[in-house]
Formats: sequence, C-alpha cells, structure tokens
Amino acid sequence: MPASRTDLASFADVLASRLPGDWHSTYRRHDAYSDQFPLDDEVWDSGHVSWAFSEFVLGHDAQLTGPDGQRLCVIDRPLHRDQFLVAPLAPGEGFKPHNFAGVDEPNGIKVGNDPVRAAVAVSRRVLPRYERALAAVRHNAQTQPESPLRPAPPEVDQVLTLTRYADGAVGTPYATVPAEARTTLFVHGFQYHPHQGAFLLPAAYGKAGQALRIQAVAEQLAAHGIGVNLRHSPPLPSRGLY
Repeated sequence: MPASRTDLASFADVLASRLPGDWHSTYRRHDAYSDQFPLDDEVWDSGHVSWAFSEFVLGHDAQLTGPDGQRLCVIDRPLHRDQFLVAPLAPGEGFKPHNFAGVDEPNGIKVGNDPVRAAVAVSRRVLPRYERALAAVRHNAQTQPESPLRPAPPEVDQVLTLTRYADGAVGTPYATVPAEARTTLFVHGFQYHPHQGAFLLPAAYGKAGQALRIQAVAEQLAAHGIGVNLRHSPPLPSRGLY
C-alpha cells in the first residue's frame, strides 16, 4: 500500500532498498526551522527541491547514502500531500567551489508516494545525472586543485593619469604625458589646448564615446609599458550667498 505523507521515514527506507547498489536511509526530525539550513546548503538542485527549502518549513527529512559517495535527500513535497521530492546532495569535504564551475546541477525530481515506482524514477532520471556531475567535479578537483587566481597586473615603467573634470572633459596636464604617449592620445581624439596646458578629450564625445577611446589608449600604451589611471577631479567649492 502506498506510503502516506506522514510516513517519510518508511518511504525512504523502502526507496533505499530498491535503488541499485547498497543504499541506507537515515531519518531526521527537525526541532527548529534552522535545522534544515545545513541540508539546504548541500542540495544539488536549482528547481523543486531548492524552492521547497527556501520557501517552506519542512519539519523532517531523510538522507540516503549509497555507493561511491552518493547521497540523496528525501523531503515532503509542499502543497502536495501524496508526493515527495528526491534530490542529490553535493559532495562537500575535499572539494572547493571552483571545482563545481561549469558542472550542471543534477537536480532532483518529484515522485509519488509509492516507493517502488519512485525508485524506478530515481534510478532512471536522477542517478545517471548525479553520477556524471560527481565525475565532473572529481575530475576538476584532480586537474585543478587550487583556485585559478588572476595574476597580478604587470609592472609598468611609467603611468599616465587621466582626470574626468567637472565640465565632462577627460584630460591630463601636458607636462605629465610621456613623450611615447602623445601620438596615441592624438590618434584617439585627445586635443592639445596650449592655453590650458593640457591634453583633453572633449565632453562632446559623451561618456560612452570617451570610455571607448580611453580603453583603446590604455591597451596601446600597455604594450609600451605605460599604465593608465582614471580619476575624477574634486568638486568645485560651492559659493555661499552673501
């Protein structure tokens, strides 16, 4: 006879006995809402099961442990008294977040309260995805045990500092511009204003147009060992009314 919603423990026991390989079930009742949080962190699902954990107080769960480090969780399906949710649990100890990058979540499924039929569905639809995901994560852990940190920026011999002024122009005093950078500035729209003693990129280009030109300048000057910084000028002091 199909198990009722309140018989999650017995449902999980029969489900475990019907899965391929050696599976065991452990039932746990939650004394407080926070008891479900650790399991929520482990659920390897982006659908029904993840939604249930985030939106409902579950009250209890069952965890199934199987061959090759496989683990499943079984919970009531909220709002459906004759159904359960079964989902894989992600491997924890020995793995790092970057090992999961690029690996699709195997996700869980909803099943009816007949554990024999549920076992067939889990065997066909969940376990194959779960095994592939586990294999991918383990492969990543072997080939890249440490996080692929970005390298530090290369050292530069000179630095050109550009300033965005209050009138919208972007520029720098002529005296601070390395000789090797002057032609690059001219080519990308900077204009020399002798009465201001500065190279200026006019505000008429708009911020998007200026950004494209500044990016091109930075890429070209980087090839010559010249770094580029961008700063904003301090606001002009406000004048009080007298």
